[in-house]
Amino acid sequence: MNPLVLIILDGWGLSPEIDGNAILSVETPNYDQLLGLYPSGSLHASGEEVGLSWGEMGNSEVGHLNIGTGRIVTQDLPRIDNSIRDKTFFSNDVILEALNYCLAGNSNLHLIGLVSSGGVHSHINHLFALLELAKSKKVSNVYIHFIADGRDSPPKVALNDLNLLENKCQEIGLGKVATVMGRYYAMDRDKRWDRTQKAYDSITDHSFVKVKSAQEAINNTYNSGKSDEFIDPVAIENTPRIADKDAVIFFNYRPDRAKQLTDAITNPNFNSFSRKIALKEYKFVSFTNYGNEPSSQVKIAFFAEQNISPLAEVLSKNNLTQLHIAETEKYPHVTYFFNGGKEQAYTGEKRLLIPSPKVATYDLKPQMSAQEVAQQFVNAFSQEKPMFTIINFANPDMVGHTGNFEAVKSAIKTTDQCLGLVANQVINSGGNLIVTADHGNAEQMKNLQTGEIDKEHTTNPVPFILVLKEYRQQSPIGVDENFKISMAVQSPLGVLADITATCLDILNIEKPQIMIGQSLKTIF
Repeated sequence: MNPLVLIILDGWGLSPEIDGNAILSVETPNYDQLLGLYPSGSLHASGEEVGLSWGEMGNSEVGHLNIGTGRIVTQDLPRIDNSIRDKTFFSNDVILEALNYCLAGNSNLHLIGLVSSGGVHSHINHLFALLELAKSKKVSNVYIHFIADGRDSPPKVALNDLNLLENKCQEIGLGKVATVMGRYYAMDRDKRWDRTQKAYDSITDHSFVKVKSAQEAINNTYNSGKSDEFIDPVAIENTPRIADKDAVIFFNYRPDRAKQLTDAITNPNFNSFSRKIALKEYKFVSFTNYGNEPSSQVKIAFFAEQNISPLAEVLSKNNLTQLHIAETEKYPHVTYFFNGGKEQAYTGEKRLLIPSPKVATYDLKPQMSAQEVAQQFVNAFSQEKPMFTIINFANPDMVGHTGNFEAVKSAIKTTDQCLGLVANQVINSGGNLIVTADHGNAEQMKNLQTGEIDKEHTTNPVPFILVLKEYRQQSPIGVDENFKISMAVQSPLGVLADITATCLDILNIEKPQIMIGQSLKTIF
């Protein structure tokens, strides 16, 4: 049995459009060489094919979860949407407990979350459902802590989202915006606690900087040349902060970018920064499990499906060593999400975390830590020879989110160089390789309808290259721009869930029945 390495080129999608396509705008000799020598195609990485709603763009959490579990996992967005449609949302015991707590103490209900229709971390319709439920239960004091998107949405739509929200509040006669802030501050996940502190202080500290209205906060940001993501946290005049006896509902369903702010609010032993105000008596509800410590005061409204027998567990049970490696930004994805939502490593599983660079935005260093990730892999692979490795290169996605086209082109060049380093090590050692991605981003940096910068994920398919010695072409196929355009428009070979079945087929391990994915090895 030969070792197998799975490379995730995070945010590397396939698009036939040349304009705004950072991947087609630069030379990628190592990627091209693999395409020319080995069988390839595309995979679905969005919408219903990965457990999302129809037409919903893919994301890193969903992509790694589907890849790691080998099945299409129904995601939180459609699950919560369905609960609203079938009315079970309005009888959710955990949410009702928070509302009743406010009623009993005549206290305030605070709703925190990303106010966006982007559908990656939250959805504005879920906020509307919370407002409707609070109204039906006669909760009279409801305050919204508005986190602006601009990353999984167009860069300047906060005024539109605010207008939708305020119209809803006026329609039902309940709810008022109390703070406004960009997700850059409220949703950091890389332990940049100075950002989280500003968000935390804005929602808890009465002395925090105030403006007259949410519109003023957003317009001030635009006038300074910044987009929604970077709105400085501000409080709105004549609105309360979160205080003891209040209830808080954090309506983001994706955990990774809700965890730090939740920790600051709920952890009695929190020490990542000095809190001017530490809440002691309150009710806190997270829509899903953010990985924070649950308690009598901290409850979860929607529990995820149990993901049984992910690839990492199957490999462990077969006594195969494995390596999971990424830099900080994507480390949870190659560990927690890839392992089906399991925090602890399996027996025989080694994890390597390479710190991401400490820069304000990654267009300032588009190389990120990719070269260190590649070199650490080479060292571990040559010394320890793990039988399976998953390695993630974050650059196409993380730099793609900055919207800086030239920086994204640089990120693609770096990723290709690192792909070559890893591929050469694996192939020269007699190993096998799969090259793919979790979702698209860098291939579509421009909205072709509006001409605006596009920093969002996409619904495009992603590449799949099967690098097996026995499948190597004697003479390489010529790979040019037309080849890649053709690859982008052809019917996909399958879905992300098929990757695990393919890995097990290569490793000659029987696939668990719960995995619905099919081996793509048999196609070629």
